[in-house]
Amino acid sequence: MSSKTIQSVRGMKDVLPDESPLWLSFEETVRAWLRSYGYRNIRMPILEPTDLFKRSIGEATDIVEKEMFTFVDREKDSLTLRPEGTASCIRALIQHGVVTSGGPQRLYYEGPMFRHERPQKGRYRQFHQVGVEAVGFPGPDIDAEHLVMCSRLWGALGVQGVTLDLNNLGDAKARERYRARLVKYLEKHEQALDADSRRRLHANPLRVLDSKNPAMQEIIEGAPRLAEDIDDPSAQGFDALQEILRAAKVDYRINPRLVRGLDYYNGAVYEWTGSGLGAQNAVCAGGRYDGLTAQLGGAPIPACGFAIGVERVLELIRAGKGAPARAVDVYIVRQGQSAAAFSWQVAEQFRDAGLAVLLHCGGGNMAAQMRRADASGARFAAVIGDNEAAAGVVSLKALREDAGQAQATIPEAIFRIARHG
Repeated sequence: MSSKTIQSVRGMKDVLPDESPLWLSFEETVRAWLRSYGYRNIRMPILEPTDLFKRSIGEATDIVEKEMFTFVDREKDSLTLRPEGTASCIRALIQHGVVTSGGPQRLYYEGPMFRHERPQKGRYRQFHQVGVEAVGFPGPDIDAEHLVMCSRLWGALGVQGVTLDLNNLGDAKARERYRARLVKYLEKHEQALDADSRRRLHANPLRVLDSKNPAMQEIIEGAPRLAEDIDDPSAQGFDALQEILRAAKVDYRINPRLVRGLDYYNGAVYEWTGSGLGAQNAVCAGGRYDGLTAQLGGAPIPACGFAIGVERVLELIRAGKGAPARAVDVYIVRQGQSAAAFSWQVAEQFRDAGLAVLLHCGGGNMAAQMRRADASGARFAAVIGDNEAAAGVVSLKALREDAGQAQATIPEAIFRIARHG
């Protein structure tokens, strides 16, 4: 048998205990933020039929062509680890008749997604998203709500330097008119296109506009503009969205080359990007996808949504030293037979009061236990010996400030710890 140590799968990262407090703090903030806007949680399977993503994302997209984790199971069905959440969410709503029976829905989900990409900073093969979907709303007010929500979240998380780009993709007819003009233009420059762009030229020409290759930028800049093919109703809706954003004081810029990488988008699309993240700088993106429910076999229902890249937002939080994780409130140090029994009661009384408690386990003298208490990051040590146990008190010592040590009853100790929280 090989003695080689087993490593994690490439591009799939462990989150260790020293890192997880930031994740937990982020998740708590996000859930409170979503509750404040009336969004309800939905949870979908990680594994879905492959056809779900081919029909929704588009067979000519990079995700479907190159990035999905797909396999055939024992029943000979093709299954895929979800590369994004919107298609799964809409599939669940159609399957269970949620929209037709319950009316418009404001929903959110969170969890891992999977894409077989080249791992680099900000890009993992297992990554995490918070997805927000509003189904049954025609907009543009709900689109604006999503952007106002995001703007508020960045403030709550202490994230700075985030920029919002907007574009209007129009309806399917507008994109078909534009697609014909774009293909004609790109064919004139076919010899100068890179390999990816030549591959996309006839299958998915709008994705050429999203190329990050510096050698392609002059060609992209000279391409025809989609705005010239967009009809009045779609243009008016996009204007109304901008008017709401201006009134809400949400800064944005129009980016006519923003197309998004999934075929189901139409109308308003957007992307929030963060500074200092390198090439993978999109932290949140989304838009309107009014045709997706019909694509997946349901009734035509207007919808829009966005997804937040958790790992990338956490990078911005770390850079700005925002969202500090809450420390343990008290570490209980105990020595003696009576103290051991009493300390369990004290720990539970502290927890009943909402305090985070570490009860020392594993033995050791008082000095060693106090070193463990200090290393734990706790704000206070509650020292319990047999004398304290007999008197029903603890010796409370502040570990993070010069406040000395004093005996206190349990209610007094709870009050003192909470006052310094």
